[in-house]
Amino acid sequence: MMRRNDNYLPAPGEEKNLDGDFTTAKARKESIPMIRLYADDGSSLHPSLGPYFFDGQRRVDYVLTYSIQKPSNIRRQSSKIGENFFRQLRRSMSMRSSRAPLQPREDPELAAQDQRSDYHEDDKRSTWKEFEKKLLESGLELEKDEGNKIPGTGFLKIHAPWNVLCREAEFMKLKMPTKKVYEVKQGRNLVEDIRSFIHRVTIPLHPKVEPNQPQAIKPLCHPFSREKQHLFDMSDRDKFFSSKTRSAIVYEVLKRTRCIMSGSTNYSMGITTLLGNGVYTSAYPLHDGDIDGVNAEPNDRKLLYEEWASYSVFYKYQPINLIRKYFGEKVGLYFAWLGVYTQMLIPAAIVGVIVFLYGCATVDDNIPSMEICDPRNNITMCPLCDRACSYWKLVTACGTARASHLFDNPATVFFSIFMALWAVLFMEHWKRRQMRLNYIWDLTGFGEEEEEEHKDHYRAEYELRVMQKSMRQDQSEPKEEKVKLTCTDRLPAYITVVVMMGFMIAVTFAMVFGVILYRISIKAALHMSTNPAARSNIRATVKGTAAVINLIIIIILDEIYAAIARWLTTLEVPKTDQSFEERLIFKTFILKFVNAFTPIVYLAFFRGRLVGRPGKYLYVVDSYRMEECAHAGCLMELCIQLCITMLGKQLIQNNLFEIGIPKLKKLLRKRKTDLDSKEEEELNRTLQRHEKDHLLGPFVGINPEYMEMIIQFGMVTLFVASFPLAPLFALLNNIIEIRLDAKKFVMELRRPIAARAKDIGIWYNLLRGLSKVAVIVNAFVIAFTSDFIPRLVYQYTYSPDGTLHGFVNHTLSYFNVSDFEPGTAPMQPNHLGYGVKVCRYKDYREPPWSSTPYDLSKEFWAILAVRLAFVIVFQNVVMLMSDFVDWLIPDIPKNISLQMHKEKVLMVELFMKEEQGKTIAAQGSQSQDNGTDKPSPVQPRPRHARAGW
Repeated sequence: MMRRNDNYLPAPGEEKNLDGDFTTAKARKESIPMIRLYADDGSSLHPSLGPYFFDGQRRVDYVLTYSIQKPSNIRRQSSKIGENFFRQLRRSMSMRSSRAPLQPREDPELAAQDQRSDYHEDDKRSTWKEFEKKLLESGLELEKDEGNKIPGTGFLKIHAPWNVLCREAEFMKLKMPTKKVYEVKQGRNLVEDIRSFIHRVTIPLHPKVEPNQPQAIKPLCHPFSREKQHLFDMSDRDKFFSSKTRSAIVYEVLKRTRCIMSGSTNYSMGITTLLGNGVYTSAYPLHDGDIDGVNAEPNDRKLLYEEWASYSVFYKYQPINLIRKYFGEKVGLYFAWLGVYTQMLIPAAIVGVIVFLYGCATVDDNIPSMEICDPRNNITMCPLCDRACSYWKLVTACGTARASHLFDNPATVFFSIFMALWAVLFMEHWKRRQMRLNYIWDLTGFGEEEEEEHKDHYRAEYELRVMQKSMRQDQSEPKEEKVKLTCTDRLPAYITVVVMMGFMIAVTFAMVFGVILYRISIKAALHMSTNPAARSNIRATVKGTAAVINLIIIIILDEIYAAIARWLTTLEVPKTDQSFEERLIFKTFILKFVNAFTPIVYLAFFRGRLVGRPGKYLYVVDSYRMEECAHAGCLMELCIQLCITMLGKQLIQNNLFEIGIPKLKKLLRKRKTDLDSKEEEELNRTLQRHEKDHLLGPFVGINPEYMEMIIQFGMVTLFVASFPLAPLFALLNNIIEIRLDAKKFVMELRRPIAARAKDIGIWYNLLRGLSKVAVIVNAFVIAFTSDFIPRLVYQYTYSPDGTLHGFVNHTLSYFNVSDFEPGTAPMQPNHLGYGVKVCRYKDYREPPWSSTPYDLSKEFWAILAVRLAFVIVFQNVVMLMSDFVDWLIPDIPKNISLQMHKEKVLMVELFMKEEQGKTIAAQGSQSQDNGTDKPSPVQPRPRHARAGW
């Protein structure tokens, strides 16, 4: 592999001018203009050039921006009018995303934002010249634009000529289409017949995106080679390398190009370091064109807006191939995964609604809730808190008991098993879909060797730290080895990371504990209230307000944890972008997962189990008695908490922030600027493509999008036994989320650098881990949180008639009110109108008149044994079924496997024909040199031998 500072040698085809477009190095350098697009008076020389150089022929493939101190005599009147407008516009656009702390590595401006530092203006100019000289030596063509309509900003437009594109495409091993095409034959089997039938039925749901060629015909692709240019389909050179590919090639050259920064001694820096030091302020490729307006010619961006980013086409499939063509494979895989996930939510949502409707239909036939609601059962319950609370009737919990049956019924066990298998089917379906996309996008050969090229580029922070370390060393010492950061250098950072991660998790636990104290105190306060309305709605008030407080804490801590995770990752100074991204994702996922699910885990497994019993309660902070569940259990409160958290995060954090904040900033920006709507529209119309894109927000990556979907996946699968409507809410959210993200990518953000990827990376492992954990969590929820196991044990062991009649009385224990601890008895013991001697509480304990009063009864141990047995059986059965489904469904579709094998055979035949043609041509040439016209006895020479066919 060539090092970054190595010089490229011209290929044989380049020296011999096989492509007909080769110029000498000297002539090429002389043809590179470093000109400005504006005259001395500030007027535009070429007002409608579009994304091209001033000659109107060479396309702008990449743009670097830098700060300039423009003389006042060349400032145009229009720039004076719009100066305040553009300053406000740029500031608001750059801060548009509230989830920016989870940054990817594709955007060099964001990758270097943590290293912003002051750099002297003269040093900047000398570094510009050095870096631009290196770019010219690499073959790129440059053009400056310093007289634009954005005050204080200069643009360096970069164009990659044909020979550079060919050279870099060969170096990057880009697969390009050859002249050889073949017919993709679909196998005739049941699966393909079903797929074809579904395709015909859903034709109205497909976007109106015309493919470049019939889907049954596919070109044979091969890594580009300059020596074999005649094999590739170069009928249209302007379209052979797409704009996405051209910008990716230029970015690779920028990353590899190094220059000596002014002020440093023999230490070269790359583009990310130059951006970090403020030498350049931003770097980005250009969008293909405008979306609307009189100058909006047909282009891929406009087509994406019409068929993908518009809310009017929410019911249609996504044009995944066009998304990949415009944004690259990494972004294309995200939206393909999101589409598969959303489609798979449809059957899950349908089954969840059926389970919920089953609970609604059977609520009147549920014997336990009927017994609770029957006023003839004169059951007096023990107080729910000390002193302030008094005795209460079980019949007052009728509404909670009936509502709990909607989510706690026998159908929820089936739904838990269904969702466990659903998660496995989703993962298997995605693997097959991913493999199919790899084949269609010609990524089947993209492996570790190509990925190593991305790992070879160091991050700006790492380079700066290495430079600082080298400058601290004694200059007199010989430097036999290259300076690098060791584990000893990073040890303080590692200790800080561990301590801060533990501290943040402890903060989450403290917040949850604070909400627990709030519930305990507000319940006691409401019981002491003299307002009848407050006393009659205590349960609803406490549950609702506590859930809302939890949601607010989760949203606030999410934003704080995202920034802290990025800060901690930056402290570690990872060497490569991939290492930085993986560490950042891991830290952010741990913190956000703990933050979102800690309140839910407490309600599901701890509340009501650390209470004690009447006369011997468990207290925290001396006087706060631990809260207990209602008679119907904690499942209803768990459902309320999960519902509010899920809907709140989706509506507020994901949708409202993404829609509301940009619109609010746009409104404030309009109020601050002096331009009215017509002047603003006229000014936007006259801007060049690189100026318009400069005003857009930087691409913040797809990791934040993945993160919110992973948390949602956890909400859908981990506690689905308590909230069967979760898949339905997730489905509705994702339908909006797809179009919201699409609109953001197409209209509001700069075009990302196309990044190649063959899978979704670490996110697949997180999804698979969550699906495994979901089986265990749902088993414990059914066994310990719901009353499914106690009802089952009672019906088949203790019931006299094999029904649930008497189940409520069976679950209640007796307590003698004379056994209250001093100072804990109710202040109003006659609240019900009569004196109470014995009250009931939900637990399996011996009565006060037994030989072992208040000890755990034998029913408790029997139910506990059945609960543990259910967890073991449920977990093993579901995982066995999941593994069977995983084994039954192959990862690679059979037809794709056959087509891949066919491609290999055709590729071998293609190169065999080429070698055969070269051999015949060489033999013919040798015969002519010997003075004979006699053809070779091997076989006659075909007419197309020189073309290699």
